[in-house]
Amino acid sequence: MKRSRPIRAAAAIAGAATIALVATACAGGADDGGGDGGGDLTLTVTTFGTFGYDDLYAEYEELNPGITIEATNIDTGGNARTDAFTKIAAGSGLSDVVAIEEGWLGAIMEVSDQFVDLRDYGIEDRESDWVDWKYQQATDPDGRVIGYGTDIGPEGICYNGPALAAAGLPTDREEVASLLEGDWANYFDVGRQYQQATGKAWFDHAGFVWNGMVNQMPEGYYTTDGDLNVEGNADLQANFELLGSAVEDGLSGAQAVWDWNGGKSFVDGTFATFVCPGWMLGVVQGQVEAGGGDASTGWDFADVFPGGAGNWGGAFLSIPESSKHKEEAAKLADWLTQPEQQVKQSAAAGNFPSTVEAQETLAADATPNEFFNGAPTGAILAERAKGIVAQFKGPDDSVIQENVFGPPLQKLDRGELTTQQAWDEAISLLNELVG
Repeated sequence: MKRSRPIRAAAAIAGAATIALVATACAGGADDGGGDGGGDLTLTVTTFGTFGYDDLYAEYEELNPGITIEATNIDTGGNARTDAFTKIAAGSGLSDVVAIEEGWLGAIMEVSDQFVDLRDYGIEDRESDWVDWKYQQATDPDGRVIGYGTDIGPEGICYNGPALAAAGLPTDREEVASLLEGDWANYFDVGRQYQQATGKAWFDHAGFVWNGMVNQMPEGYYTTDGDLNVEGNADLQANFELLGSAVEDGLSGAQAVWDWNGGKSFVDGTFATFVCPGWMLGVVQGQVEAGGGDASTGWDFADVFPGGAGNWGGAFLSIPESSKHKEEAAKLADWLTQPEQQVKQSAAAGNFPSTVEAQETLAADATPNEFFNGAPTGAILAERAKGIVAQFKGPDDSVIQENVFGPPLQKLDRGELTTQQAWDEAISLLNELVG
């Protein structure tokens, strides 16, 4: 076993990546000073993906006259990682509040002294607010707490009812849950039935399925002691071979990562099922609508996930030491992650809260999600959250997922590599990028 060199790998990827920004306002960053005189104060915030914060920003500004929030949202967590490490390396440019994704929190922990110890702003008084493992994830080896927990990512299965009906499979969500209950081998076997009946793919692409499989393992790309755990890991390779067999049998839609043909692939029946942590519900809805569909397209959400409970994702709000407004930034981050706000965030984006009180609220609330065929998505996610055990994420975890396994899995999807060739290429990339 050997330890990785997280900053070298992250910096190399940061230099090569293209950063796509979707800005809700033109964020100047903490080094620009922020305030515009007269006692007013501007706080900059950088998030990624679908956070559901727009209405909360407006509410906070109304509750706090004189505060203006300038928000930037980066399209994906991977690009947000690149953006953060580029600015950390430059020593400037980070916003007053920065969202950090679980997958690259391990790399941030290598430079945790660049972020404020939130114990100085009373976060210890809120420790019991969160599920215990969420609070511990944001605690560095020196005991410094560098992040307010936002959401977690319990996983269920999104499925297209009309697509399953075309294959003669059940569409009622309880029946679908029963059909898919079991291990990944069962999920793929049902997929083979679907593919043989329709000639179409069962899932969108191998990369997201692989992520779901890895996240369920007691130890993923790292051991709990922090050592790399990929090369020579028989259990990991066995899962890869199981997935590879499914891909070779035509179960993958071979979609590009984070690009489903402008959303059309969610509408035209290209694939029938989709791995769905809570935050992905907002992605699915956005893609369906971008592809010209709506609630009648027939996507639903089942209380089941192959292999049992699993967590994919979740985030934290952190305050860089470079912020000129640390106290006000901490107040904003604290407010955004209070249970009441987490419930509102969930309603806006489908994210599942990390605070116990907010989780209990959603568990008791069976409000139908009209877009997902009336599924009580909040209550389902509360069930899916039971039994989750947080997996240790090492410093290069997201690099391994996206840049080590991502490219060979895409080639496997396209039929350019066999399963064994894809595994061998992943090991080669591991040694190149992380070793």
